[in-house]
Amino acid sequence: MALPSELAHFVEEMALRYEDEGFPPMAGRLAGWLLVCEPSWQTAAELAEVLDASPASISTMTRMLIRCGLIERVAIPGQRVNGFRIKPGAAQSVMSGWLAKTTRMRQLLEHGLELVEGDPNDRSDRLREQLEFHRFIEQALPPLLERWECREEHGCTPEQ
Repeated sequence: MALPSELAHFVEEMALRYEDEGFPPMAGRLAGWLLVCEPSWQTAAELAEVLDASPASISTMTRMLIRCGLIERVAIPGQRVNGFRIKPGAAQSVMSGWLAKTTRMRQLLEHGLELVEGDPNDRSDRLREQLEFHRFIEQALPPLLERWECREEHGCTPEQ
């Protein structure tokens, strides 16, 4: 099945964005297609066909995107195979994961700073700059996630 040209262009743009973030382009194609496909879930065979990909590539990319929290495996009524879809709340889940990674990096940077404390070289300056950034993100992100949840639950706006 060939994708309509507008959707094919969108899927390829997603491949480029994902590649910019260090993912294989096929991960972006898969995520892009799952964002616009109908029905919202697709079997591995359907993904392989529409994306012109090997079953092995689809298997690898679905496992990767499941681990990232972006997609999930779903049972398809009346079928013996599973499907894949964008996980509800995926963007928030991915951002929460990023916050956890930021916290772990901040902790590692604090340890590094302890190791070079008092060093006359600029090592502590480089560590301190990175540490300050991670502390900033670690403090700034939770209120954003809270406002997002408020938007979903109470209709809050970004300014509230």
